[in-house]
Amino acid sequence: MSQFSEFKDQKIVITGVASGIGAAQAQAFLQHQAIVWGLDQKSSTLVKTFQKTYPQQFHFLNCDVSQAAAIKSAAKEILADGAVKILLNTAGILDAYRPTLKTTEQLWDQILDTDLKSVFRLTNQFLPAMLAQGQGVIINMASIAGLVAGGGGAAYTAAKHAIIGYTKQLDYDYAVAGIRANCLAPGAIQTPMNQADFAGDQAMAKAVARQTPAQRWAQPNEVAAATLFLASRAADYIHGVVLPIDGGWLEK
Repeated sequence: MSQFSEFKDQKIVITGVASGIGAAQAQAFLQHQAIVWGLDQKSSTLVKTFQKTYPQQFHFLNCDVSQAAAIKSAAKEILADGAVKILLNTAGILDAYRPTLKTTEQLWDQILDTDLKSVFRLTNQFLPAMLAQGQGVIINMASIAGLVAGGGGAAYTAAKHAIIGYTKQLDYDYAVAGIRANCLAPGAIQTPMNQADFAGDQAMAKAVARQTPAQRWAQPNEVAAATLFLASRAADYIHGVVLPIDGGWLEK
C-alpha cells in the first residue's frame, strides 16, 4: 500500500501548475490517485501531459491568480464539483531583486497581487466549504525570502513575509474547526522562474550553490515530496509552521 494512499480521490487545488514546483506537486498527487484541479494563466507541455496521462484525475483551468474575477470564476467551477480537501497556493512571480527605489508602484502591486493577495482570495473562496466538511489543509508557498533578506527584492520579500504571517493567523483562527494551514519556504530550487541564473556560463547558479551548505540547487520534486507529507494525516499535529527546504541556507 502506498505511504500516501489516503490521497486517493481527494480533491486538490494547485495554483501555478504549468511549471516548476506547482507542476511537481501536481505530478506527486496524481501519482497517488488524487483528483487535481490545476490553475495557471497559461497551459504548458506538462499540463497537456497530465491531461493525457491522467484524463480522469486532472482538470486544468486558465486562471490569472492576480485577478479577483478569474479566481472567483475558477472557484465556482471547482466547487460545483464538490468541496476541496487540500489547497496549495503555489503560484508566484519574482521581482528581479529590485530594491525599493527601483520598485515602481506598478511592480509592487503586480507582485503583491500575484504572490500575496491571491492567497487571501483563493483561501476565502475554498475555506467555507472546508469548514462545512469539518476539515481542510492549506499549504501556502512562502520562501526563505519570507524569513530573511536577500532572497528577493523589496516587493517579493514583503509578500513572502506577509504570507507567513497570514498563514499563522489563518491556522490560529480555524484550527479548532479542523483546518490546518502551513507554509513551505524553498531556497534555491531549479525552476523556470530561476532560469536566468542558469544562463550562459551559469555563474550565478554556481555561486548560489557554493553559498548553500548542501552545495547544490534542489529540484521541484523535492518540494513536492515535502508537500505530500505536510498535507498528509501524518502531519496532523503540525500547525502554522514554516518548513524551510533550503539546503541549509538559513542555518548560516
